[in-house]
Amino acid sequence: MTLRMELVFKDRIGIVADISAVIARFGINIVSMEVEQREDRAHVFLEARKGDAAADDAHLWAELSAIPDSIRLQCIDIMPQKERENRFCVVLDNISDGVLSIGKDGCITTINKVARKAVGCEDRPVVGRDIREVDLPDYTILECLDGRRFNRIKKAIVKDNDRFQYLATGRPILDADGRIIGAVEIAKDIQEIKMLAQSISEPETVGFGDIIGRHPSITAAIAFAQRIANSDATVSIRGASGTGKEIFARAIHFASGRKGPFVPLNCAALPEQLLESELFGYVGGAFTGGRREGRPGLFECAAEGSVFLDEIGEMPLSSQAKILRVIQDRRVRRMGGSKEIPINTRIITATHRPLEHLVENRMFRQDLYYRINVLPIHIPPLRQRVEDIPLLVEHFLFQLASRLKKPLQALSPDAMQRLHTHHWPGNVRELKNVIERAAILCESDLIPASAIVFSHELSSVCHPPATAQAPVRGDRPFSLRRAIMDYERELIVKAMKRCRSKREAARFLEISHTALLHKLKKHTA
Repeated sequence: MTLRMELVFKDRIGIVADISAVIARFGINIVSMEVEQREDRAHVFLEARKGDAAADDAHLWAELSAIPDSIRLQCIDIMPQKERENRFCVVLDNISDGVLSIGKDGCITTINKVARKAVGCEDRPVVGRDIREVDLPDYTILECLDGRRFNRIKKAIVKDNDRFQYLATGRPILDADGRIIGAVEIAKDIQEIKMLAQSISEPETVGFGDIIGRHPSITAAIAFAQRIANSDATVSIRGASGTGKEIFARAIHFASGRKGPFVPLNCAALPEQLLESELFGYVGGAFTGGRREGRPGLFECAAEGSVFLDEIGEMPLSSQAKILRVIQDRRVRRMGGSKEIPINTRIITATHRPLEHLVENRMFRQDLYYRINVLPIHIPPLRQRVEDIPLLVEHFLFQLASRLKKPLQALSPDAMQRLHTHHWPGNVRELKNVIERAAILCESDLIPASAIVFSHELSSVCHPPATAQAPVRGDRPFSLRRAIMDYERELIVKAMKRCRSKREAARFLEISHTALLHKLKKHTA
């Protein structure tokens, strides 16, 4: 019969000896004993095994209670060390990495659920067995017993036509005196790493953590946006083209916790009538070419969500009046209809134009200006925060490497210096284009300064040097149209070499698959 008990004493020397003497007099075998000191008390945890001839428990408890300085005695279900081991195993079995450890003798001391599944030993115990008895691709973990370390070595285990590819990292296990007492190997599933990288580089949602920058001007804008995200007030985002106004708008929407979708609309991209039908919808028969059953507008589609009105400074005055009414009444009326539909939609606006000047010139309604300018956010241009360029470059190169599944590239010091001296009229959007162009044109892992080509320099890249004789096409000199076609062909060829499929190349070039097929046919004709 097994006894497990906790004995609490006032801490003093000789407690363990006194307990052991009592246990011995009763002919009980001590299996394990743990002692914890807590302030001025000693907690002694005891596991013992009684024989058939041992005395009854009441006599034993009386003798243990009679030990000087005894405070409390109680039975327990499990020893603390065993409880810690169980918790440790539960934690290990619930992580996605495979974990395997060995002792100094090369025998397995720990193996979690993921590792057991990978090596095919889910149904048989392997703890305590020599590591060489387990089917592994290699046994480099044994070298860690000699002090060796290894990082992210690519390995693969093939079992029953199932292939498990992983990156292995190994470390020696040291005791308090720095002596090697074992080794551990951690295996990270390559497919999971790829999925994680893709989720980071191409997130479905955008949070404030996705806005890159440490300059005080951008961190202040982020902090202000975080504070106002939970409110329902209209937000006005100001900033030059390419500064990331839509990213801010998306981050505000997702931080607000609103249940509905984020619906963006560029007010400058649509003519007046089409803009109003997109915003407010229309009833059946409202105009020729419309759907017979009518169609809801973006304010209805964004119920419980957010509508992002980009470039609101370009909106016609007549549409501005209707937007003002929506903000005031929280109702919309479809074109051609008479019914007013209540909405619960947050409105976020953005513009690169100075609305104050537009109001002065009567190109923007003053009452609408005051309605949307409740919570203004100003995003600084890139030239005012050039210190953030290295962070942005690293972010864009990581996205590119993840998307193309290729080694991560880096910029040479000269290339980085070239970026710092540019005035960036296109802001962060221009920087992203420059980095993607450089990554396509450069074959090496280190991008040189010569691969950094700004938009105003593209013509010089497409055209031959002025000293060279211009090639002749028929009786006409080398044309701009031909130069653009040649440059387009070069970009497509490089993208096809780097990507594994045409669909992937199309995503990389940010065009549709159909458009890429058309261009390939055009350039190979």
